[in-house]
Amino acid sequence: MWNTSFGWVAVPLVYAVASALTGSRLVSTRRAWDVGVGAALANVCVAAAHGFSVARADVPALTMLLLVTTVGAIILRFSRRYLDGEPGQKSFVRWFLATVAAATVLVGSKHLLVLALAWTATSVSLHQLLMFYGERVEARAVAHKKFLASRVADLAFYGAVAILWERFGTADIDALGARLATLGHVPFSVQLAGVLVVVAVALRSAQLPFHGWLIQVMEAPTPVSALLHAGVVNIGGFLMIRMASMMTHLEWARGLLVCVGTLTALLAGLVMTTRISVKVALAWSTCAQMGFMLLECGLGAYSLALLHLVAHSLYKAHAFLASGRAVEAHRAAVKETVPRPAGVALHGFAALLSVATLGALYTVLTKPLALPALGEPGTETPVVLVALALAPLYARAFGPGRASVRAAMPAIGALLASAYLVAHGLVGRVLAEGPPAPAGLRVAVLVAFVSSWTLQVMVARGKDGRLARWLYPAAYAGFYLDDAVTRVAFRIAPPRPERDALAPGGALLAEGRAS
Repeated sequence: MWNTSFGWVAVPLVYAVASALTGSRLVSTRRAWDVGVGAALANVCVAAAHGFSVARADVPALTMLLLVTTVGAIILRFSRRYLDGEPGQKSFVRWFLATVAAATVLVGSKHLLVLALAWTATSVSLHQLLMFYGERVEARAVAHKKFLASRVADLAFYGAVAILWERFGTADIDALGARLATLGHVPFSVQLAGVLVVVAVALRSAQLPFHGWLIQVMEAPTPVSALLHAGVVNIGGFLMIRMASMMTHLEWARGLLVCVGTLTALLAGLVMTTRISVKVALAWSTCAQMGFMLLECGLGAYSLALLHLVAHSLYKAHAFLASGRAVEAHRAAVKETVPRPAGVALHGFAALLSVATLGALYTVLTKPLALPALGEPGTETPVVLVALALAPLYARAFGPGRASVRAAMPAIGALLASAYLVAHGLVGRVLAEGPPAPAGLRVAVLVAFVSSWTLQVMVARGKDGRLARWLYPAAYAGFYLDDAVTRVAFRIAPPRPERDALAPGGALLAEGRAS
């Protein structure tokens, strides 16, 4: 059910004990910070020692354990300075530690019921952090919105666990994967369970059209946003990687992952370009990145999804904690002359050059890195998508600007492509990929991303053109998806004003009271 080796028991236990101590009236605010930061730093050491002692035993779980403890310690140390002078600091430390404790139980579990309970506990603890400024009407309304999404996700996930338990008599992920592998035909009820799991993950990972809560929880302090975007919201991607042995055999669930992930990655990425608020732009970025991560899982590229998860967590932790300096950085940047974007045809040539460069590097590094041979089913999709991401570097090489900068762009593109392939090969050595998605689905994904890339190039080239004027209002409004979902949700379960007086920085005693 749950790994009972020393590291997996010690880490959440230390967090839980520290959380209980910081909630005690006998501990002052300063001592609460000492206890919290000390426990977080101690768990980084415990997690690292545990990882070295059992290397390769469970790569996704060990990676997440190190990630959660390290990022958690960094955010907590930052929070001590950030919240200095704020009321409710003890409550913050208490619920921060409780959230991370529940998350470490989750990543150490291979039993769906334990995992589900830990996921719920993570959500309940995080809710208290989102209500740090509980006296604000906006904070309560958005917390209620997240509460509704989380509870629907709980219902879907617990329903999936019940179906699988009734059908197979177990909720152990490895056992379920082994049983599914022996079935010639996966029954409807099991396929339905897979779909319910994807629904739960989509809700918790802020996938369109249920993304609004993630975009709007900016009333919470910046460290809470960092914890949410760098850690908690990534649990959905980790769950899909954890359940790879099961998801391989659930075609309906994988197809839904690809569709939802592709739609979210494309639309959220487009909306992000219309935002001027730093934190809101980062929130839309998280939404898009989670969509791309779930797409990778749906395509069977689990090693890429794990690599993506780690990179996204580290980047978002830094981005949110450094968001206060973004204005100064922007002011410094606008002093320089920004060259006009290259033409559409030139961007197309740059994309082809990027594809050719990445393909050549892939061919050269296939054997040394033990990568699947280029041309095997499923290899074309990540190569083309990464090449599209690197194409702007090659376009700058042929556009206006300083000659030294233009000359360096192809080399930088090749270096980044090589780094990506090396990382892919290293992760692929310890985490097996799933079977590729059907060819038709892979082609549809490629067409969608190439079309979106072309659209963005055209808009960037003609910012005052007819296409941009038509597209911008809809993108700025988030394509009106959240408006419709919010109206339906609040009509079914409208938020109620909090009747109890809340001190500034106070947390609610139970998650449901905010609703």
